[in-house]
Amino acid sequence: MNKVCDVLVVGAGPVGLTLANLLGQQGVDVLVVEREHDLIDYPRAVGIDDEALRAMQTAGLVDEVLPHTIPDQKIYMINGDGAILSEVNPTTREFGWPRRNGFVQPLVDRVLLAGLDRFPSAAVRFGAEVVDLAEEDDGVVAALADGSAVRARYVVAAEGGSSPTRKRLGISFEGETRPTDGIVIDVANDPIGTPHAVFGGDPARSYASIALPHGIRRWEFTLFEDEGEADVEDDAFVFGLLAPHVPDPSKLDIIRRRVYRHHARIAGRFRHGRIFLAGDAAHVMPVVGGQGWNSGIRDAFNLGWKLAAVVKGLSADGLLDTYETERLGHVTQMVAVSLRMAKEMTDHDPEKAAERDRIAAARTPEEREAQKRQAFKPQPKFDRGVVVHTPLPVSKSLPVRDVARLAGTIFPQPRATDAEGAEMLLDDATGQGWRILAWNNDPTAFLSAERRAALDRLGARLVQVVPTAQLPWARERAAAGVTVVGDLGGERSLQAWFDARPVGAVVLRPDHVIAAECLTQELDDVVGRVLEAAFAV
Repeated sequence: MNKVCDVLVVGAGPVGLTLANLLGQQGVDVLVVEREHDLIDYPRAVGIDDEALRAMQTAGLVDEVLPHTIPDQKIYMINGDGAILSEVNPTTREFGWPRRNGFVQPLVDRVLLAGLDRFPSAAVRFGAEVVDLAEEDDGVVAALADGSAVRARYVVAAEGGSSPTRKRLGISFEGETRPTDGIVIDVANDPIGTPHAVFGGDPARSYASIALPHGIRRWEFTLFEDEGEADVEDDAFVFGLLAPHVPDPSKLDIIRRRVYRHHARIAGRFRHGRIFLAGDAAHVMPVVGGQGWNSGIRDAFNLGWKLAAVVKGLSADGLLDTYETERLGHVTQMVAVSLRMAKEMTDHDPEKAAERDRIAAARTPEEREAQKRQAFKPQPKFDRGVVVHTPLPVSKSLPVRDVARLAGTIFPQPRATDAEGAEMLLDDATGQGWRILAWNNDPTAFLSAERRAALDRLGARLVQVVPTAQLPWARERAAAGVTVVGDLGGERSLQAWFDARPVGAVVLRPDHVIAAECLTQELDDVVGRVLEAAFAV
């Protein structure tokens, strides 16, 4: 049976399912095809970060995801003697959620799959393998192994690091693969019982021991060149690996044991005509940084609103070029950080490990604190793409400060209130999608009729942020179509954010990236420039 759709997603992993949920929210006709007959049931990723949880919030699924997480999970990096080299324990809620969380991936994947039931325009077909893709002027025809075909306006390949689509298109996948494999051992009825994760930089054999939700414990061990699949199936070998960790390995309730390979690679390009690569199909990285899964979710979040805009006729196809423009730089940074961490913690040269230990011991309190708050993790920042950089305003009403411009970065998500005073996270108070936030001002006072009409076509939300003390007054006098939000004050409030910067308004994209920031009097012109960058209107 042949099928016609707007977007065909190849691969029902977390990236493909997240993208399909985001497209389904927008009424886009999306089909996910998966060659397997069910979701993969074994955990791969074990960490979900605050950006990804915010994406789950945007998709309307965060309440279903949270029961499968361990919020604020600490990581201890230790050496072969068990001494702590560094501690990772960021407690910030900058984006509304804990920055580090352990999770059980298969259960979250199930949440994403079930989420598609909400949308009549979204569907999934298991046991459907794409064997060929043929691009045409206005679409792509995907041939399936059963002889049927799917015709789509766009295709997103999210079928993993061995992506047949990437290989079929001849797209390079440069980087490195470690010469030795690793083994993952998942155990039910956690015999350790502590909530944190440990990465052991033992030169004798590096390992990780990670608490997961629902009483699951994961161990990962480096395998040496003379060890492989046959050893992994040998109980004596596995019990030998686990013996230094538990009193009696033979009594463990082992769920699974699998061999995996360490890769650090990035595709030569993320777009080929009407076909896009996302997630592991576009980039893979060592597991130590815990950012492979999260980087794929960022891909889906970035690409989703752009595909929806093009499919719905709101923007020209050129908008989709900004997917690679915006994602490639950050992914490159994340792969480099993950690779560096992996090499530090899995180096089996005793002299290099000793040097690493000496460097760690010599860190200042400030450096240790930076490690603790995860300052080494690069935050997305787009210099090009759908972002408008404005010069610092010159005004005698503003103090002169050396302030970094934040266009192209993610806007924070403090707790706020809706117009009735009910406390909630900011995105829930404002609603999702394009948003214009003005501090203590009615944004309609600064927007022309032409600009208002363009924003209405996008379904953009105009938001007036006021201190909660002003809520009744602002609510009664709000202009038609303006959402009033109450600011709770304090160190992490919106007032504090605006206090620290010479701007009174921000333009936010559907993925919560700051498209532009400006003085309120400049809002009409700046919004016009953002619309031109995104929609050529």
